[in-house]
Formats: sequence, structure tokens, C-alpha cells
Amino acid sequence: MIDLKEDVKLNTDGSGLWSGRVAAVDVIRLLVPYVNEEETFGELRVYFDEDSWNVREHGLIYTDRVFAEELRQLLESVYFSPEAADDVEYSEQGMQGDNFVSLDAGKHFLTEWLEIPGNNDHL
Repeated sequence: MIDLKEDVKLNTDGSGLWSGRVAAVDVIRLLVPYVNEEETFGELRVYFDEDSWNVREHGLIYTDRVFAEELRQLLESVYFSPEAADDVEYSEQGMQGDNFVSLDAGKHFLTEWLEIPGNNDHL
């Protein structure tokens, strides 16, 4: 798990299929709750403060283009290579949560995630 310092915001541009809202979303934590046995596929959850985005009121962030682009920039700024940051894509709509955005994470991302000391939350 990576807890992010205060004031980490990712923007939406309203391009998502489930929300047209343009907003700055307070992102608080990155978590990988699942990695397959081969360590080639997993789920990355990007947790957000519900005061900055309320799914029931604003809809899902899922598929918002700017949010995904800024997430990749954030990943590069905290630890990850460009190849690893590009190895995350939105997962299916049914995987999205009330306080997190779910993304599929591939081998490049997971290799670097698992190298971070203490990132064993999926075990």
C-alpha cells in the first residue's frame, strides 16, 4: 500500500461514460489487493476522499481520460517507470467502488510494485 501525502489531486474532464463532471479528486491511497500466482496480472485500487467525489451523486470516474493520464503521471512521480505506469488500464465497470477506482495492472507494473518494501497487501 502507498499512502499519499495530502493535496494529491487527479482531475477529471467529464469524458467518462458514467460521469460528465469536471473536478479535482483528492487521491489518498494506492493498493494492490490482488495479484495472480504468476504475478502477471493484478488489480490496482486508487482510493479517493469521498468529500471530493461522491459516486452516488457524481457517478463513476471509470473511463475518464484525464484521470487515467494524470494517474500515470502520479505513478511515475512516486516510484514507477513510464513502462510500468502505462501498464495500468481501467478494469471493468463492475469492479469500481464507492471510494476507489479499479484498474487492471500488468506484469511491468506488478514487478515494480512488488519491489517496493512492504507492498505485500495482496498476500
